Amino acid sequence: MSTPTRRQELAADLLDLALSRRTRYLQDLSELVAIDSGSYDPDGVNQVADWVQRRLRRIGFTVERVHFPADGVYQAGDALVARKKGALRADEGGRRILLAGHMDTVFDRGTARERPFTLQGSLAHGPGVSDDKGGLLAGLTALEILDAHRWTAYDELVLIATPDEEIGSPASRPLIERTARGMHYALGLECARENGDLVIGRKGVADFRITVTGKAAHAGIEPERGANAALAAAHLIVELQALNGRWDDVTVNVGTIKGGSRANIVCADAELRVEVRAATVADVQRVERAIQQAARHPAVPGTTITVEQLDLCPPMEVTAASRRMLDMAQRAAGAVGVSLAAATTGGVGDANLIAGTGVPTLDGLGPVGGADHTPQEWLDTTSVPQRIALLAALVATLGHTADASR
Repeated sequence: MSTPTRRQELAADLLDLALSRRTRYLQDLSELVAIDSGSYDPDGVNQVADWVQRRLRRIGFTVERVHFPADGVYQAGDALVARKKGALRADEGGRRILLAGHMDTVFDRGTARERPFTLQGSLAHGPGVSDDKGGLLAGLTALEILDAHRWTAYDELVLIATPDEEIGSPASRPLIERTARGMHYALGLECARENGDLVIGRKGVADFRITVTGKAAHAGIEPERGANAALAAAHLIVELQALNGRWDDVTVNVGTIKGGSRANIVCADAELRVEVRAATVADVQRVERAIQQAARHPAVPGTTITVEQLDLCPPMEVTAASRRMLDMAQRAAGAVGVSLAAATTGGVGDANLIAGTGVPTLDGLGPVGGADHTPQEWLDTTSVPQRIALLAALVATLGHTADASR
């Protein structure tokens, strides 16, 4: 029997299994949406973790529960790292595959009671129904149907579920990066775009603090003895905003400015917060050099400018390896009756951190959804069986694919 025929038969079996679980999926989703699990609600996140942990253990995963110490006033919920060994060692062509989703939402405690899970025709609504409870549950269900199919042609499957993605993963970032290292492939469980596209690229984000130092003086009696930091900052803002359009897929935004103490004092200090988004690490570095160059030449004599990079979330770059993964995903999609394309986006997520370790990554492998972070958030339930089957078929394909990551 040829390889394409075997793949088609596997995809058909997985689709049948996914279809048989549609009602169960919706019941599970309603349970998860009923749990308030905002990023700042560790008790709620841990309730979701309890739920997911029980399900993973039923299908043979070993689950590590990771507790994070409080960071100042912020206490994150727990993370889960679940592992299951397959029957095909890495030296025999087996591959290690990471699935990544998050358990937190952007919504405050009480939202689940105010806006409970509902079905309106084929659309499900509720806090986190798409971002990311629907996607996380799709990943879990895909692993369950692979287990039901007794599929073991891989080296290791790993699922990581994090508690703080919606606020930039401040607690879980080191764990994500540590877990990703050594993986052959990674699949992000955020839901697909509204038109069904996967996500093949995400911009990276660099945050900068720029401090302008001048000299105070009496604004009415001897302003000439001062050096106005606010004026220097204003010139700098114009120069930085003009960087937009210099490079493709790069945005520069001066988001905040503060400075000075009184209207009758020449401003002695000012501070800018600047965000840069770019599709490649090389472009982030180009913009940083341009910012540093501008800082070396303040427009107001007597002022100095200091640039400090506060944070960098690496881009999820489009690479030859991720394009090969997309090709495999499209073949798997065709086998389950789904037409599939991919998009790039300016939004960031945990997939950025994974891709930043060098692991080929695709994201958006959950069901189709939209209006994330709003009361109108929705999930298209008609997409659920095919997307679960697609995800399971892609995991099966990658599990013994030796060349996609080269």
